[in-house]
Amino acid sequence: MQGTKLLIIFALLGVSRAQAQFTDSLEVKVGTTGTIASKDYQPLWLVSNRFGIISDRKADLSTHARISDIHLLNENFYIRYGLDLYNNNQFKDVFIQEGFLKAGYKKLEFRAGRYEERIGEVDKDLSSGSWGISGNARPIPKVGFALTDYADIPFTNGWLQFKGQISHGWMGEEQYIPGAFLHEKTIYVRIGKKQLKLYGGLQHYALWGGNRPDLPKIKSSFKDLWNVFIGKEGDDGTVNNPEYRPNRPGDHRGVLEGGITWENDNMQLHLYNQSMFETGQGITFKNTDRMLGFSYSNKNKLLKFTAEYLNTKQMNDFFPLNVRESYYNNGIYLTGWEYQDRIIGTPLFINRQRAQHYFNDIKPFDWSKPKDSISGKGWNIVNNRITGLHLGAMYMLGNSLKARTLLTYTKNHGNYLEPHFEPALTQWYTLQEVSWQTPLEPLTLTGGAAVDWGDLGNNAGFMLGVQWKFNLQQ
Repeated sequence: MQGTKLLIIFALLGVSRAQAQFTDSLEVKVGTTGTIASKDYQPLWLVSNRFGIISDRKADLSTHARISDIHLLNENFYIRYGLDLYNNNQFKDVFIQEGFLKAGYKKLEFRAGRYEERIGEVDKDLSSGSWGISGNARPIPKVGFALTDYADIPFTNGWLQFKGQISHGWMGEEQYIPGAFLHEKTIYVRIGKKQLKLYGGLQHYALWGGNRPDLPKIKSSFKDLWNVFIGKEGDDGTVNNPEYRPNRPGDHRGVLEGGITWENDNMQLHLYNQSMFETGQGITFKNTDRMLGFSYSNKNKLLKFTAEYLNTKQMNDFFPLNVRESYYNNGIYLTGWEYQDRIIGTPLFINRQRAQHYFNDIKPFDWSKPKDSISGKGWNIVNNRITGLHLGAMYMLGNSLKARTLLTYTKNHGNYLEPHFEPALTQWYTLQEVSWQTPLEPLTLTGGAAVDWGDLGNNAGFMLGVQWKFNLQQ
């Protein structure tokens, strides 16, 4: 039904495209990617931060067809839409990867549907992944508004700019709490209009609403949405013990982000920091958990370099164990920060879906089972206390080969209740990827090799992809 509605929308827009007198650009992509590994699962960087399009199995083909268009009504207004259909899991799964409609005026944009998006000021090509939304999971269907780029704040002569977004999303039925909603908002402020710029921002996410028959009814009125929006304490029906004060409705998490950018006509240097929190405990200078990164970009050549240091080992250990945070986990929304078996934020954390490949006695939960078979059996995110170093580079080999290299070291401490990571387990993840823009211009070939090794396991994998891209302008 959802796919039918999208096709109707695109058909109507196609009619308007034929009749209206404005500039547009139709783009068509068709491609397939084959993967094979030495184990029954893929190395980390062959499946992670790819929006969930590669299945995590020994061998597979991931094939897609994408059509998108942008109509420029004039210099300020535009309409953009697209549909991307995928098939993988040995031809068993067909799904809509993207299906969206966006309408914008200058930098202000309305968007609805599934669309690929990474949130955060990290490098989109080389980072290990933003702690909010990294592009690791499939796009969550959402509707909302966004200021897509920094805009000047009035009366500041261009020295102050801001951007942000707000969205309402649907997490679907493949959750411990089926039908849960996603509340998402961000706000960033930047200072400077010349070579040196400083910025700071806040990302806020909350899972709320939804229900399952073997739990007390969870409230999902407009008042509850407002409490979620402002992070206010309120009774959403999940706290039945009168000895406990009402909690904030929903499962909240956020990212505090800040950084410095210096650039000229030839290069850009960027220093950034992301600090994660899930309750008020984490908003303090005592919190040393963070991702600290540095990136360099050469504007004249396709050359970029990124280095990141990650630490989430502390996880509010200055509080008693029974009230500490457990990043990406929650006592009511037991699925946590996960969508369709993939972690939404950093893929360096390990959920049960991934951990089953490393440990024989860890299996994914069946969220449709009775709560007594799930609750009290451990967290879904089994490893969220890590220290690590991540390096990435993108560069040209000759005139037609574009290459990407990733190298990641992690020391994994599990979570406070997980015995499998005592003592801590070290693991390395690597990727080498090369793309060739063939002389037949619409055709691009991509090859890659990845090797993981360490205490979690040793695995090697390979990928080969081909894609045709056509642009039709009017």
